Amino acid sequence: MEKKYFVYILLTERNTLYCGYTDNPEKRFLAHCEGKGAKYTRANKPVKIVYQEEFSTKHEAMQAECKIKSMSRKQKLDLIKSPQNLLVQSPV
Repeated sequence: MEKKYFVYILLTERNTLYCGYTDNPEKRFLAHCEGKGAKYTRANKPVKIVYQEEFSTKHEAMQAECKIKSMSRKQKLDLIKSPQNLLVQSPV
């Protein structure tokens, strides 16, 4: 079974957005909720995953994370609202 990697965006209680990458979005979300994730999400509790995209390599997911982190909030919200406008098309 081939390992998959994901870039994700979380919505926090303070209505901020947090972006990260992982090989298991559900497990990583729970870690964030338990205060075991990033320092940012310890102070800004996550509410839900609002965006997630799959990649076949860790490198691709990390590149996508870097692109998203460089986006403005409006660009991130546009990405979240328009799933057909995926940052990088995942191979089928």
